[in-house]
Parts: sequence; structure tokens; C-alpha cells
Amino acid sequence: MMLRLVAFDLDDTLFPERDYVRSGLEVAAEWVLRAYGRPDFAETAWALFLAGVRGRLFDAALGRLGLPADPAAIAALVDVYRHHRPAITLFPDVERGVGALGERVRLAIVSDGPLPSQQRKVRALRLEDWFDPILLTDRWGRAFWKPHDRAFREIERLTGARGGECVYVGDNPRKDFVAPRALGWRTIRVRRPGGEHAAVGAAGAADVECNDVEEAVRLLGLGRQVEEEARS
Repeated sequence: MMLRLVAFDLDDTLFPERDYVRSGLEVAAEWVLRAYGRPDFAETAWALFLAGVRGRLFDAALGRLGLPADPAAIAALVDVYRHHRPAITLFPDVERGVGALGERVRLAIVSDGPLPSQQRKVRALRLEDWFDPILLTDRWGRAFWKPHDRAFREIERLTGARGGECVYVGDNPRKDFVAPRALGWRTIRVRRPGGEHAAVGAAGAADVECNDVEEAVRLLGLGRQVEEEARS
């Protein structure tokens, strides 16, 4: 069946999620410096993140510094973090891989996460230049994050592509591939060393695995065809 559409996850598929975290912690640290006069919040929070702390990272970092982790302070830090302008860039292989696809297929994004954060990531990475549609599932509420199929059905409605004409490329085997596989899409897992979900086994969650987006494009066969046409 002819391939018409390739959709991508965002975090740890197109750019390093850790870079976003580090960027947000630096901005949150400015708030802590103004509020409490402590200059070491970013380093403390980053060390905790690298140690595996998730979910209550701000509480843990403030506690380690002996600062009050009251609800108002946490809310302010979350707001600053989610609304900051992130200092992030695409993985080097993404521009090469997506560029190799050229105009052969339509490119889309399906991504979870708090809407303000995801919108700012999209703008910082200039993803509108390449991808349409870009569906950020939080626009409908958290109940519609993956593995819900709403975003994938919406892509089919918007593009007219169906089932085996579509591919989804993601990194999280726990949720990324459930809905597209149920709709008959093909699936590719990008398993990058150091990625947030790289250690998750979940064999068979996607049809195939690879190391980066450039390799994913080669698996689709389109990148090779583009290179051959450029040489002819």
C-alpha cells in the first residue's frame, strides 16, 4: 500500500526532552533567586532529575535547599516552567531524515504534554515549516492523550490518509503505538540512548525499532529513493 503520511511524536523523537527540562530549570531558578535569594536551584533540581526524580521535582529541590515548598511556590514554578521560551534544538538526524522525505508524503505530529509547554516547543523548533497538521492532544484535555485514538482519527480526517497509508514514529512503547496500530497504521519506535523511555523493553509494541529518525526514513525506503533521484 502506498505511503501517504508519516506522523511523529515530539519529545525524545525529534529533540532531546532533557534539553527542555534543563532549559526550564534555568528559568525556574531565576524565580527562586528572586523569591529566596538562593542561586543554586537549577543545579540541585537537575541533579535530582538525573537521579530519577519525576513528578515532584520542584518540591524535592526546594526541600533539599531548605526552602518552603508551599502550594503557591510550586504553582508559580510550574507556571514559569511551562510558559518559558525553551532553548532546544532538533536532533541532528531529524533535519536530514525529514528533509529526505521531501514532498513525497505529508508530515504530521501527535504529541502529549501540557499545552503551553508543547506549543512553545513547536515554536522554538519551527516545526510548522515542515509538519501539518500538528496535533497537541492536550487541546482536548488529558483524557485524550495517547493511547487515546482521537488525534490519529483526526489526522485521517484532515489528510484523507487511512490505515496502512500512514506511519507513526515515536519513542514510548507504553502508549505511542496502541492507537495507530489499532487503526492499521504502521509503527516505528525510535530508541535513542539516554532517552526517557529507552530502557523500556516492550518488544512488539511497534512494528520495528531504530536508533534515529534518519534510520526510520531509510526503513520506509523513501530516503533512498530521494537520494537516487538526486544523483540521476
